[in-house]
Amino acid sequence: MCSVYHLGELRVQTLAGASQTAKYISRMIYPVIAYVFVDFIQTQPLAIISSEDEDGMVWTSILCSQPGFMKVIDERTLQINALPDDADPLCKSVLDNRELGLLLIDFSTQRRLRLNGKVVMGLNGLTVQTGQVYANCSRYIQSRVCELSQDIAISERATSHSTSLNTEHTQWISKADTFFLGSSHPLGGADASHRGGFPGFVQVVDEQTLMWPDYHGNGMFNSLGNIVENNNIGLLFLDFEQGATLQLSGTAKIIWNQERITPFFGAERVIEFKIVKVIETKNATAHKWKFVDYSPDNPWF
Repeated sequence: MCSVYHLGELRVQTLAGASQTAKYISRMIYPVIAYVFVDFIQTQPLAIISSEDEDGMVWTSILCSQPGFMKVIDERTLQINALPDDADPLCKSVLDNRELGLLLIDFSTQRRLRLNGKVVMGLNGLTVQTGQVYANCSRYIQSRVCELSQDIAISERATSHSTSLNTEHTQWISKADTFFLGSSHPLGGADASHRGGFPGFVQVVDEQTLMWPDYHGNGMFNSLGNIVENNNIGLLFLDFEQGATLQLSGTAKIIWNQERITPFFGAERVIEFKIVKVIETKNATAHKWKFVDYSPDNPWF
């Protein structure tokens, strides 16, 4: 048994026939920030974060600023000079010793790095004491170029809450080629990950239900392993051109039934998501991303 994986991850790896692959890849999971990651971390303008709120619901959020707002202090400590917005569900929940999942992703180079660890709060930001640090492959990352704003607070945020999707939300999700997935495990901690495909790969079943294909990945099954043990997850859709965000929190189920998987071309499994809460934030970030091209790995459908 490989100690870097919890029982949920091991269970899904076995069901997917990926146990040997996962064991081999586990050598890439470090408890520390390797030197080769330092420059990448310190030049990113965006961090995707995920954690639980005080009610145990999982949320996925963004932290944006000028490159350099994240600094590697030592091999186990990442300093982030930013905090979730006051209206963000994680604002009051990201506290000392809270588990936090981070995803750093550069759409122009299609590189991504995942860091999971515990939070230490500061006056104007937070630090993360790392537990796991590892790079992910470039598959399903659409190519975009970030157009950095010099004034992160250039426009006032406007936030709305609901318990289901409206017509605008449905159109947004139906056209999305990217979203971010947060999950959590009692022992494994929080995790933030990326999902991508051609527009339409996320299907809106009804105002409280989404479904999407789970494509071939790295074989670790961090997110799905968490879902097996704790089905609370949080999704984040980012409007790359306008800087708005759509945050969804609810519960997920992994579908292994082949009849239900077949309509999703390229899928090895399908995830069904039931929405409990919806938060839309306009002007969540002043940064914008210009679309360049789709990932060549996206399955056609």
